[in-house]
Order: sequence, then C-alpha cells, then structure tokens
Amino acid sequence: MPQMAPLNWLTLSWFFILIFFIFNILNFYSFFYSPQSKKSMKTPLIFNWKW
Repeated sequence: MPQMAPLNWLTLSWFFILIFFIFNILNFYSFFYSPQSKKSMKTPLIFNWKW
C-alpha cells in the first residue's frame, strides 16, 4: 500500500542508524593498544642522610 511508505522509510532509517551506532561502538571497544616491549629500568634512589 502506498500509504505505508513513510513508515517503511522511517523504520529503514532507524535500522541503518542502529547498525551505524553498533558498528562504531564495536570499533571503539575492539581497539587494543599493544605497547612495545621496552622495559624501562629505573634506578632506585639512595638517600644518604648525614645527620
């Protein structure tokens, strides 16, 4: 029926917006930052108290 065409376009637009948001959320939360395996060696501070 031609009278139901706006409702069909509305549901399609909501469907694509929902898929767009789900796609963006999955891309945002599936990003894993792998730091380089460079270990920083910190030298311990030695305090010589002279009192």
